[in-house]
Amino acid sequence: MKNRLKELRAERGWSQAELAERLDVSRQSVNAIETGKYDPSLPLAFKIARLFGRPIEAIFEDQ
Repeated sequence: MKNRLKELRAERGWSQAELAERLDVSRQSVNAIETGKYDPSLPLAFKIARLFGRPIEAIFEDQ
């Protein structure tokens, strides 16, 4: 699944560790999502969307 997580995180000047803390996940999880090695659970995807104030579809897209 493609996503814009890295781009959105960079716009806010957050490190992976800072984003992980805000999402209550590990930095490794953020890295895995950003690189497409891991697709977040639906609750985590909603949490990410709320954090960035965007609909899920604006962050994640099916390949």
